[in-house]
Amino acid sequence: MHPDHSEPQPLSAQLPVRRTIDPASAERRVGRHRAPEPPRRGPGRSVPGRIAVATGVTCCLGLVGVVGVGEAAPPDLTVSEALADRVAVEQRASRDFTRVAPPVAAPAPPAPSVAAPSPAPARKKAPRKPARPAHPRPVAGLDQRQMDNAKTIVEIGRDMRLPRRALVVAVATALQESDLYNLASDVLPESFDQPHQGSGSDHDSVGLFQQRPSSGWGTVAQLMRPAYAARAFYTALAEVPGWEDMSVTGAAQAVQVSAFPDAYAKHENRAATVVAALI
Repeated sequence: MHPDHSEPQPLSAQLPVRRTIDPASAERRVGRHRAPEPPRRGPGRSVPGRIAVATGVTCCLGLVGVVGVGEAAPPDLTVSEALADRVAVEQRASRDFTRVAPPVAAPAPPAPSVAAPSPAPARKKAPRKPARPAHPRPVAGLDQRQMDNAKTIVEIGRDMRLPRRALVVAVATALQESDLYNLASDVLPESFDQPHQGSGSDHDSVGLFQQRPSSGWGTVAQLMRPAYAARAFYTALAEVPGWEDMSVTGAAQAVQVSAFPDAYAKHENRAATVVAALI
């Protein structure tokens, strides 16, 4: 036998010994003045009891979590299969995000433009007649000075809106009186102070139509201006009754009162040629 092992004791020695209750102590316990018993510790107040309670609570919470997961997941999928499906969905979403471009909104079609009303066609201006040269080309055997004077006579007649026959009468009269030159008078020395193209000696007659200042046609300076002299002649012609029906000689004589009344007839054709070239 091992020295540490003690010999077995008899059975009587192992049984608990019943204690006898002292009558005096028993009286103290049940009497009026019962001594308080020492407090007993419950299972929850001891350290081993607390450990047991905490372990039980933890197990209950874990059981509740497992039951909740089981309800959320499909009944036929395990936890590993659910995780695998979730990973696949996340990978597919990431690939779609990197590869598929977001849809681009198509640009709105432009609003239909309202056609502006076409402008009214501009009126075509009538073509202007070519300006006549300052010095027209001479015709009917005239020189440039004679042609320029004839031009002045025709322009004044047209400005006064007289018919063409009046222009022919005026040019024929100037051809007879001065040969279409602006003449001064030897009798009137002051006439030489004006622009002139020669001189005459028929009393005090001056200018293209040899009009006399003493007869009231105007001053020497006025009558030496071809434009003034032509206007004075046309004014006197318009006052002759029925001049339109007279011959060129008759109309000229009615204005000039010449000593040679038939002298104007010979210039009618040349005068018509000159007027035709200037209108």
